[in-house]
Amino acid sequence: MDLVRTRRHVRKFILMRTNIQAVSLKIQTLRSQNAMAGAMKGVTKAMLSMNRQLKLPEIQKIMMEFEKQTEIMDMKEEMMGDAVDEAIGEEEDEEESDQIVSQVLDELGLHLNEQLGGLPEAVGATAAPSSSREAQTDTASIDATLEERLANLRRE
Repeated sequence: MDLVRTRRHVRKFILMRTNIQAVSLKIQTLRSQNAMAGAMKGVTKAMLSMNRQLKLPEIQKIMMEFEKQTEIMDMKEEMMGDAVDEAIGEEEDEEESDQIVSQVLDELGLHLNEQLGGLPEAVGATAAPSSSREAQTDTASIDATLEERLANLRRE
């Protein structure tokens, strides 16, 4: 009989222990929920305070003014850049560069025309140069001539 009573008491103690643990977990959950509610209350107060301070029409007005001033600054920057370009005279430099390039191309064109003048005869002929060494020598002499002309243009 004592054995049966002892087993019942053990079961009751285990059941009570389980119930106490369940209550403890519920209390812990309620504390966590309470802490979360407190945090949300603080956040809500902060948001209310910020909403009172920030007025949407004023912010829109500030943003529009900022955009307007940015456009004005961009226009002034462009005008200053144009003025600096005019003062430095980049356009004259571009014209001089174009003139030199045209002169070089004209000379190259004349030089190429002189070489191409004999081309129909060479095309009609069936004989090819006797060796690739002769072709390399001709190319080297042409390159040397072109470099010499370019150097003369740079000196002028």
